[in-house]
Amino acid sequence: MRIGLGTFLAVAFVGFSVFAGPAPAADLGLMSSGPASVGNCSDLVFTCDNGRQYPLCPIAVSIAGEVVTGSLHLGHHGATHVRLIPMGVGYRYAGRGIWLDGFRENALLNFGKHSQVACTLLRS
Repeated sequence: MRIGLGTFLAVAFVGFSVFAGPAPAADLGLMSSGPASVGNCSDLVFTCDNGRQYPLCPIAVSIAGEVVTGSLHLGHHGATHVRLIPMGVGYRYAGRGIWLDGFRENALLNFGKHSQVACTLLRS
């Protein structure tokens, strides 16, 4: 019986991912209190050095509890839809003209290419 290279690699990858165990939360994205937190804007709030607070309201939460998509409230400008972009370490939530890079409770909120502010994640 002959096994193709693609089949071998697929089986090897699945085998490795099963034995490697779950990835740490810092590698996946922001953790919420589960699917029940969808629509709750008070769970994840970024307090930034510019004196403002930016709540992240989960729209979709994975089975593991990480926020996959959400709306980042930017004050009087309304909310911006953001989506989790997989990173090697930490997390990135990106939306139109804005992105949030972070690792655990420390984050940088970027407003375009030339403006960013340091933030701290507060969980309630």
